[in-house]
Amino acid sequence: MTKEQVILLVDDEEDILEFLSYNLKREGYIVHNATNGRDAIRIASEILPDLIVLDVMMPVMDGIETCQLMRQNTALKDCRIAFLTARGEDYSQIAGFDAGADDYITKPVHPKVFISRVKALLKRAVAASDEITGRLNIANLIIDREKYLVYKDGTEIILPPKEFELLYLIASRPNKVFTREEIFERIWGDDVVVGDRTIDVHIRKLREAVDISNIKTVKGIGYKFELK
Repeated sequence: MTKEQVILLVDDEEDILEFLSYNLKREGYIVHNATNGRDAIRIASEILPDLIVLDVMMPVMDGIETCQLMRQNTALKDCRIAFLTARGEDYSQIAGFDAGADDYITKPVHPKVFISRVKALLKRAVAASDEITGRLNIANLIIDREKYLVYKDGTEIILPPKEFELLYLIASRPNKVFTREEIFERIWGDDVVVGDRTIDVHIRKLREAVDISNIKTVKGIGYKFELK
């Protein structure tokens, strides 16, 4: 960790907050706590955390609604958000990603696993994206949106437009899981009707063309560009 990063933990169970806070502080993170969604939104707006770890089932306002409202807040819309879910709440994972979450962590969680997931969420791309030129430098790729070109280890790769847009989308937010619905909306648009396997076909062609292992399938949900 190159600088002190701020994490907001949100859970209505005090023992979980204490347990997670202790382990995060040992790693050098600055930790703030909230016990419900309403307080979490207020605190997050004040401290602008690097990461929010958000329980799903809470009083006052549940995690799904809290995440949705955070994504509507301009100051928080790009903050990384991870859900905490109990093992019996698998249904909530898809709802969580639809609400704008970047990841989910299943309770109970071992401290080392929790810290590893947090570090993965906070890990930046090898070089930051250039907002002006639309140029991403990530893993061993340079993705140039102005020229619609990809360079892998200096070698130029020309992709069809949809596959290029798909790569640029998932690489722009490393480790974020993009749902199939989100990909359809961002790449094809709501007014275009495509088959159920369209994304799968484009992902397969993309993997073949670029030949990297970073593009991961999240079964039943979507895809992500994974950075270790």
